[in-house]
Amino acid sequence: MSSVPVLKVVIAGNGNVGKTSLIRQFCEGKFEQTRVATIGVDFQTQTVDLPEKTVKLSIWDMAGQDRFQFIRAGFYRGSRASALVYDVTDPESFANLARWRDEILEAVEQQSFVVVGNKIDLERTQQPQQAQEFADELRAQYLETSALDGSGVAQLFETLAKLSLQV
Repeated sequence: MSSVPVLKVVIAGNGNVGKTSLIRQFCEGKFEQTRVATIGVDFQTQTVDLPEKTVKLSIWDMAGQDRFQFIRAGFYRGSRASALVYDVTDPESFANLARWRDEILEAVEQQSFVVVGNKIDLERTQQPQQAQEFADELRAQYLETSALDGSGVAQLFETLAKLSLQV
């Protein structure tokens, strides 16, 4: 019996964009209306069945507040793919994605990305065209998700798993 590889992935973006909610929806199948902000970093593991093989994702949830920037760099190391998450109702969270990308690339030279517009169940103020252009610049896929109703969540983590296998 072959062992299941463990692949480290990172979920990054501003505070309150729904990173923890996406992870909880994927790993536990639930959404919590009220959440306490992540302090520093948190992680969960979840098995993903891909057509080519089964992998276990070690999913690292990075705190989005600036005060945690100094500790995040160490937690990026060893990651194989990152999701850059923004809130489609918050243009500032989209504007900061380049900063998140740069922060990750300072710690990990080679990184695959997926750009994620979360909270599509709400009325958006940020249109997807700019996000798609940003993703194209990174040679990354652009996905939209809703942690509330689960839309796109499985696809996000399957994409991260596939990207991680390509490293």
